[in-house]
Amino acid sequence: MSDNKQIIPIHVALIPDGNRRWAKKKGLSPWVGHLWGARALQKILTEALSMKIYCVSFWGGSYDNLIKRPSKEIDYLFKIYSSWLTKLLIRKELVKHKIRVKVIGRFKELLPKETIKIINEIEKATEKNSGMFLNILIGYNGTDEMLDAVRSIAAKNLKPEEITEETIKQNLWTRNTPPVDLIIRTGEEGDPHNSTGFMMFDTAYSQYYFTKTMWPDFKPEEFKKAVEKFLKTERRGGR
Repeated sequence: MSDNKQIIPIHVALIPDGNRRWAKKKGLSPWVGHLWGARALQKILTEALSMKIYCVSFWGGSYDNLIKRPSKEIDYLFKIYSSWLTKLLIRKELVKHKIRVKVIGRFKELLPKETIKIINEIEKATEKNSGMFLNILIGYNGTDEMLDAVRSIAAKNLKPEEITEETIKQNLWTRNTPPVDLIIRTGEEGDPHNSTGFMMFDTAYSQYYFTKTMWPDFKPEEFKKAVEKFLKTERRGGR
């Protein structure tokens, strides 16, 4: 075992695959799967909070998801975002546990103004919190994040030798979050993979947990199982 073993992962990222397949299997409309997925998220966040995990990043939808899927499904997703975020804003846990919320991605190009207003309110209300960090990724592609970082660095006219890993980190959308320790991807179908370069810089040394369980059925018990597996795995950090 490594001598730098962590007691608990500092940052866990969630890729919630399988909502639509879950709904189809039950003969339901795709958006019903997203609704149940939102309910599953709340349970997992409660568990992460009880385990004292400092940072959780949840991929609520890629940019491609939100422009290429059927309009009815996208509209329903937007309604779920709005409803879930509205409820989050008034949850007592935000104050009690000093949870800071950040929404990341190109969501301002996609979401209704009313939803963007809710996001601004949540971020403003929690910006000084430091108990737990919750990232919600909406309209997010990792390739977009890296491209934006490269453009920002290029605009500074730095010499090549002046560009360091810290330079890159400080120009990412996720600049204020720690590296990802554990990525949990649900709904795996025998083809474990990443998508659109998900948090590509922050996941350089991440451990992965793939499960066939589709996201609406992903329970706190399996979340704990994923964390326990992480704790038993030696992390070499490139060594």
